Amino acid sequence: MPMTQYLAEADIKTALDAFQTPGSFDHKKFFNMVGLKKKSTEDVKKVFEILDQDNSGFIEEGELKLVLKSFHANGRELSDSETKALLAAGDEDHDGKIGAEEFAKLVAQA
Repeated sequence: MPMTQYLAEADIKTALDAFQTPGSFDHKKFFNMVGLKKKSTEDVKKVFEILDQDNSGFIEEGELKLVLKSFHANGRELSDSETKALLAAGDEDHDGKIGAEEFAKLVAQA
């Protein structure tokens, strides 16, 4: 399922362009720019399901590394430090992955 089903393609492109440089990713700014913060709880859950590529019910570190590519094929991979920072920001229970509720809270912080 493409992200454009829930988010505007122009917003996704603008956000990806803003974070093209490795080390520049800021999840709060990104979630605002793609319009995710303004979406309903149900839409945020649908985006979570897209990011959870293996359908495990969690977004693990490997999936976080590909978060920008999940929004659009032209997105870059996050650097290791960006991936770890995103995981640290969202992993409230420190189990090494982000669940749906944790993701919703992460988006709400943006």
